[in-house]
Amino acid sequence: MSSEKPKNRNILWPLRVLVVASLIVPALFFAYSGWENYQRLEERTEERIGSALDVVQEHTLKAFQTVERTIAETNEILRDLSPEQIRADERRLQARLRKTQDSLPQIEAIWAFDRDGRPLVSSTIFPVPPDLNNSDRDYFAAHVNGDAGTFIGKIITAKIGGFQFFVVSQRRPSPDGAFNGVIAISVRPEHFQSFYFRVAQGFADSLGMIRTDGEFLARYPARGPDAPMQLSSSSSFMRAIQHSPEAGRFSAISQIDGIERRMGYRKVQNYPIYVQVGIEENKIWDELWDSLRGLFAFGVPTALALFLVSVYALRRTRHFYAEVSRREKAEAALKQAQRLEAIGHLTGGVAHDFNNLLMVVKGNVDRLKRFPFDDRQMRSLDAIDHAATRGASLVRQLLSFSRQQTHEATVVNLGEYLTSLEDILRSSLRGDIILDMRVPDLWNTKVDLNELELAILNIAVNARDAMPEGGRLTIQAWNATLFDPDLIGLQGDFVALSLTDTGLGIPEDVLPHVFEPFYTTKEVGKGTGLGLSQVYGFARQSGGTATILAEVGRGTTVTLYLPRSQEIPAGDAASHSRPQDAKGQGHILLVEDNRDIADVTRTNLEELGFHVTHAATVQAALNLLRQGMFFDLVFSDIVMPGEMNGVDLARVVRERYPSLPILLTTGYSNMAQTAMDEGLSILRKPYEMGELVESIERTLRMTSLKATA
Repeated sequence: MSSEKPKNRNILWPLRVLVVASLIVPALFFAYSGWENYQRLEERTEERIGSALDVVQEHTLKAFQTVERTIAETNEILRDLSPEQIRADERRLQARLRKTQDSLPQIEAIWAFDRDGRPLVSSTIFPVPPDLNNSDRDYFAAHVNGDAGTFIGKIITAKIGGFQFFVVSQRRPSPDGAFNGVIAISVRPEHFQSFYFRVAQGFADSLGMIRTDGEFLARYPARGPDAPMQLSSSSSFMRAIQHSPEAGRFSAISQIDGIERRMGYRKVQNYPIYVQVGIEENKIWDELWDSLRGLFAFGVPTALALFLVSVYALRRTRHFYAEVSRREKAEAALKQAQRLEAIGHLTGGVAHDFNNLLMVVKGNVDRLKRFPFDDRQMRSLDAIDHAATRGASLVRQLLSFSRQQTHEATVVNLGEYLTSLEDILRSSLRGDIILDMRVPDLWNTKVDLNELELAILNIAVNARDAMPEGGRLTIQAWNATLFDPDLIGLQGDFVALSLTDTGLGIPEDVLPHVFEPFYTTKEVGKGTGLGLSQVYGFARQSGGTATILAEVGRGTTVTLYLPRSQEIPAGDAASHSRPQDAKGQGHILLVEDNRDIADVTRTNLEELGFHVTHAATVQAALNLLRQGMFFDLVFSDIVMPGEMNGVDLARVVRERYPSLPILLTTGYSNMAQTAMDEGLSILRKPYEMGELVESIERTLRMTSLKATA
């Protein structure tokens, strides 16, 4: 018996250890998993709040910057006008302000008040009520005793209409610095609330915009009818901004709806307002328990159960990481998409100014080339000319990426065009990638060449990224007649262009989604998901389509089908380009507000034999025409100061002087596509003098043919 006790103890010890371990190990494992999930959930919550704050702050900043620009524009419209002059011209001024208001969804109304608080003009009401006096409003009183800058008022109820809004106001400037009244922009909170509703999906459940004194200007979800608009001075938010005035985090029970939330706030740069984002604490804990419920449900205090639960936990963890990664990609794609519009507007403005600078450079180079220089000086001029041409090409690429390039279809022979792109394609690829181009005689097609080039480069760059260790990119084109519309949805004659790489290929489950906007399999920061969507959109816009075939490990083929055109390419015309010594004759009315461009263009045209009269504004040009001056052609920039632009001038000339040809020019303008749709001739800046003379003669010929017909 005494000898069996140690033996039993030796047998029971591992079993006892296993029993204890079956209880302790799962308990430790669940405790560790709970802590880890809680930490990750905390990090993810902070990331969601930060991402939402990025989006809301940027939207708010852009909205108020737009309001400030509108105030500046209104001040410019009313500059140097007395109250009597404004009231006398109220109808015209009201129409002008209404046009501005209609283009900006966040603006409800634009008002101008005199120094007594009485309205002078409004974008929404004509005539303004003479008995209305808003001198008691905070947005007016703030400016009476001094310049308060950009003042953002409290939520108020309209005296006319009864709706709620808040007002952004600035002092009207006067030459002597005295108080001259106020420009006030009414903003409806609903504009911000609808945006918050869209942002809240997947980000947060509470978003708001708050003044520094704690009053809500806009909030999602919307407040109840009896809910307070003003936070008390003892609220967590007010205490937080006193301690950290720029940005911060805190947890609190909302004074608006009584829900406890994890909150984040950030001050909007240069404005006395904050944006605020909140996530309900209950939802955070619910999400934590949801992530752990499966582990608890399958926990069993045995060795086998411990093993099964461990495997299950591993799978659950992998699924958790995949979900986190997917949401991070979605958040990054959303932020990228929201910035694209701002990038597009910025690109357009820069393109206009930069093209004007390039126009001055190229115009002066063209002029200097007509004078004798030695070889060294001529090489310098050629280098300047080449650099300016490259600059113009870069601007066009920027506009094409931001979708603000004017759509201008051109008849082209695809075989000749692809040959000219070979150098650009080689520079886009790496040295370990072979470019194999097989292009026979092809039919003509009519497409926008900028969009075509961007589509080919997008496919080539995707192919390069799919061949990290080198490979071959084969470009083929052929004439295709499609008979069965059920195959790819097309029927008729097309020019087919395919790009085939020897890269990694695309999985079968991914292939149906590659043409979708923002869909990408690349890591965050390495792709926007817009490349192949641009390719497909370009092909469809051109009247064709795009298809894709791929096999994992074997490569990918993207094929564009572009409709055949019976027209002759412009390059086959008799006189497509003009030499530097081109000559002209006739009287030209040059309408250009940029003095440098006007001087160089006028000098070059006069040295080429034209007689030129310059007008700095559209109104000045119309005055010359009304005076009976004879002109052979009107040459005008589209972007002009004042109420009328170059397109407006062209419409007036067509109506009143139908036999007078008009040629427009621009480097970038949102009116350029409208002008082309109306059949107006447009010359893109920067241009060479030979191109200008050719465009002038082509416009004269077209007008002459129309008159003869």
